[in-house]
Amino acid sequence: MRVALFEPEIAGNVGAVLRLGACLGADIDLIEPLGFQWDDRRVRRTAMDYIDHVGVTRHAGFGAFRQTVAGRRLVLFTTRATASPYSFAFRPDDVLLFGKESAGVPAHVAEVVDEMLRIPIRREVRSLNLATSVTLALGEALRQTGGLPG
Repeated sequence: MRVALFEPEIAGNVGAVLRLGACLGADIDLIEPLGFQWDDRRVRRTAMDYIDHVGVTRHAGFGAFRQTVAGRRLVLFTTRATASPYSFAFRPDDVLLFGKESAGVPAHVAEVVDEMLRIPIRREVRSLNLATSVTLALGEALRQTGGLPG
């Protein structure tokens, strides 16, 4: 299972997702442009030494990313969806896609994904933090597919 971040803007979120990937055994795809310098010390500070235990692939854009994951199901997590990940059947080779913190993904990206899911939250609030969303989604996907570490 892979996690893809579309044009992430906050280094701390990326660092937290890298650490999560290291802990749960999921590789991370970063779709550029990033909203920060990759050598930004905040990424390494958040990911700490865990960054050495996760596969990270940077892609020049969404088109380049799509070519590398061709044949795999692309599952977008978005506040615009209605289906819940808790009633969805994940596959071990799914790619879980998350949009940028300020705007999600543009329409041309949403139009080509295979599935769209929304993590259920109270109506009074707008959305979860990116790293928190990835944690919930990846945890559920790995639980369903038997992919959680022992």
